[in-house]
Amino acid sequence: MIFKKAQNIGLFFVTFALFKFNLNKIMPTVAQLKRGQRAVVKKFCDDSIPLKLLEMGCLPGNAIELLQIAPFKDPLYLNINGSYVAIRKDIAEKIEVELA
Repeated sequence: MIFKKAQNIGLFFVTFALFKFNLNKIMPTVAQLKRGQRAVVKKFCDDSIPLKLLEMGCLPGNAIELLQIAPFKDPLYLNINGSYVAIRKDIAEKIEVELA
């Protein structure tokens, strides 16, 4: 009886985790794009996106293209809705996209 109750509690937490963190559908980030690949910005994982990046057009729904990657994978050179921007990889990991 105790074991069955523990299974139910464990199942509840796994279900909650899948719902809370949306583990069923993992969305790619800008940091995972390949050179020349295009995508559409969907959302930000964190509120610490620099204001300058938002002002330059990095908003949900806007097109983004990875133009170049630096030799040590940081920074990334992007075309965001017509603006050319270089951003650090840690910022790029916070921008979720949908591949175009």
